[in-house]
Amino acid sequence: MKRNGFVLLSPKIAPSRDLPNAATVLLLAALALGGCAGNEAALGDPARGLKCVDDSNVCISQRKMVYDSYMADTSRAWVKQQPGPHEYASGVRLMALSKKRKELTCDELAHGKAEADRGPAALSGGGYVGLTSGQVARAAMLSREVSRELAQEIARRCR
Repeated sequence: MKRNGFVLLSPKIAPSRDLPNAATVLLLAALALGGCAGNEAALGDPARGLKCVDDSNVCISQRKMVYDSYMADTSRAWVKQQPGPHEYASGVRLMALSKKRKELTCDELAHGKAEADRGPAALSGGGYVGLTSGQVARAAMLSREVSRELAQEIARRCR
């Protein structure tokens, strides 16, 4: 899935016919360990996809795992968690809010809209060390778009 420059899903990687399965696994493991080098996301961190913002296959896979966990979470506890600049830049939370908007309560919609509204300011506040200007711009654009979607849903259901 790609939306406004955010890649959440990675393309399927077919194993090479030239490498045996064990060698392929080792190669992928080496790529995984180096994929987010210099990024705050540690491989053991369950929310690593929220901070892994580059377009490496490892980060795309991590973001997809977090997104999928949000989609499967019937309690939607993640909605009220406070994001930081890297969480905005990853796009995962905003995409999940957009996708789940028809299922969210009015309170959750209001919380999500407030989060989306804070996005551009959070990204321009200087707390985005390690993010490129393109990542900041795309995240701010996605924040504004999700804010509009949530506002429309609030207007439709929460009078």
